[in-house]
Amino acid sequence: MSLLTPTAASTPRPSPRPAGQEPIPKKSGMTLVKDALDRFLTLTCVTLFGVLVLVVSWQVFARQVLDSPSGWSEELAKYIFIWLGLFGSALVFGERGHIAVDFAVRRLPAKLRIAVMVVVQLAILAFTSLVLVWGGFRVSSLAWDQTLPGLPLNVGPLYTALPISGLFIAFYTLYHLIRILTGAERAVDLDAEPELL
Repeated sequence: MSLLTPTAASTPRPSPRPAGQEPIPKKSGMTLVKDALDRFLTLTCVTLFGVLVLVVSWQVFARQVLDSPSGWSEELAKYIFIWLGLFGSALVFGERGHIAVDFAVRRLPAKLRIAVMVVVQLAILAFTSLVLVWGGFRVSSLAWDQTLPGLPLNVGPLYTALPISGLFIAFYTLYHLIRILTGAERAVDLDAEPELL
């Protein structure tokens, strides 16, 4: 072997990423679950919206063109709209895109902002647990065998959107609470568009 020829041990290996680029941080288990839940809710909302458009279009066509109003389409559209609203609100909650009146909180010191946001997240968790999850489960179980006049369905299974969306919102609340407490997420987005006050 010649002294001038490089060996495998002395040959520099190319870097798997360009110089100066940070390594991609590994996502936590909770973040992976959140990402999967985001995708699921997005697909569900898009599908529900598409079905809602089709049902309402059929309702208008049957009423205006066929002159024979469809009895089931109005009832079905109402429940699809409710499911869409509940699942859409859970998705927006996961993105922290819900309405927040935070003009007073923005003026607080950083530690106090965090404390206020923790209290807010705990209040949301309590409301979601009591009203949507527990109350939704109770309402759903009470109406489980109640029939709908326009559809061959029972009301109870349709009411399960309440506890299901409540569980989604509770998960998102815990996710954001943990990220705020660990410093991975800001309590209040100070870079957001300023208020007009």
